[in-house]
Amino acid sequence: MNVSLGGHFKLSKARTSIMKDEKALISEMPYASAVGSLMYAIICTRPDIAQAVGVVSRYMSNTRKEHWRAVK
Repeated sequence: MNVSLGGHFKLSKARTSIMKDEKALISEMPYASAVGSLMYAIICTRPDIAQAVGVVSRYMSNTRKEHWRAVK
């Protein structure tokens, strides 16, 4: 059974301006650490989440709030 991201997640790499409060929130997120932990889980016990983790790992350089919600 493969797990994919729900259809309600619309992730993009859009480089639109980010508000100051969102920028502060993003800087506090352990996004890379969370994605890394999910990748470890893929290798050890959960190969079924590989597709979803692959999608969220594409946004490491331009993380937004919707990306963090998808990781959670």
